[in-house]
Amino acid sequence: MERCAGSPALTSKRPSSAPPPLQIGAAVEGRQDSRVLIPPTTRAPERPPSDLIWSLAGESMGTTWSVRLVPPPGVGQDAFQAAIEEELARIIALFSPWTPSSEISRFNNAPAGTWKLSDDFWSLLNAALDLADDVNGAVDPTLGALVDLWGFGPPGPRDPLNPLPSAEEVEAALAVSGWQKLRLNRDAQAAVQAGGPNGGMKLDFSGIAKGHAVDRVSARLTEMGATSHLVEIGGELLGRGVKPDAQPWWVEIEAVPGSPAPHTVAALFDMAVATSGDWRRAFVHEERLYPHTLDGATGRPVDNGLAQVTVFDASAMRADAWATALTVLGPFDGPEFAEAMQIAAHFVERTPRGLVERMSPAFAAMMDEEEA
Repeated sequence: MERCAGSPALTSKRPSSAPPPLQIGAAVEGRQDSRVLIPPTTRAPERPPSDLIWSLAGESMGTTWSVRLVPPPGVGQDAFQAAIEEELARIIALFSPWTPSSEISRFNNAPAGTWKLSDDFWSLLNAALDLADDVNGAVDPTLGALVDLWGFGPPGPRDPLNPLPSAEEVEAALAVSGWQKLRLNRDAQAAVQAGGPNGGMKLDFSGIAKGHAVDRVSARLTEMGATSHLVEIGGELLGRGVKPDAQPWWVEIEAVPGSPAPHTVAALFDMAVATSGDWRRAFVHEERLYPHTLDGATGRPVDNGLAQVTVFDASAMRADAWATALTVLGPFDGPEFAEAMQIAAHFVERTPRGLVERMSPAFAAMMDEEEA
């Protein structure tokens, strides 16, 4: 998880033609080895609506959430708490396969046929399919059968004595998976459940759901007048605006144990960050790690040496999706794709000589000039 941090020790230099820079604080207590990341911005910070900062928190989507916001006049904390919880409950009702009554569960359990989708579900499904097209399925919303098969879905973990599915089970799940197999009826705003005579295709938005939720909560806060805020759900973060002292929302990027990267803090000014790590949800069998990120091409957990991928993007959903996709693409194709698409991405790879970090040019461009 990325954690909120204090103000970093270094000051980023900006060309004189750029908008006024974000104000940088004096120090991270006792840390002179910090890497400071400041994403580029095309607008100057605006003064927040008040001098207060409120902190809210709760649980949802099987994880925790936290929000820090600068409140506008006339809106109380209870109103913001209720609005956030309402937004998250709506997302669960649409996209949680752990909720039997959710729209995604109803589709996943439906027999073969054409099923009309709600506006919000249709919108996210199309966004997910567009992302799948961009990365040739490296992030794929149709892998629910495989997610369940490997013990990462609603049915829960497999038998500890027999944690690995057979080749035949994997092939059967692959037969009802794959973004190119999902047929849409755009005139009816419907998806075709056609995994087999009794259906069988299972959608799963775990690669983008938390990021989407962060974006939705941020949009709701902005609508309520809290234009300066930091939203975190299960480690995915998005910052808007600045704090009353003109400081950006600083967050600390969690590192995989043993990472060669220094302590890293980032300024989230109209920016999101998401991290995919192979240790977060995984199981070990016969001394081999099986992470929850699945490769739709093989039907198996990724096994390419990438321990962690961190991505910055203006959208938390895209950052979440790119982090998953780059993990699946691996330590060679992933950095190449990130460079071609100008994605700000950081990679940590497990190698025989230990953990090795790589970064895309867009990520390197965010580093303080004293380090870069």
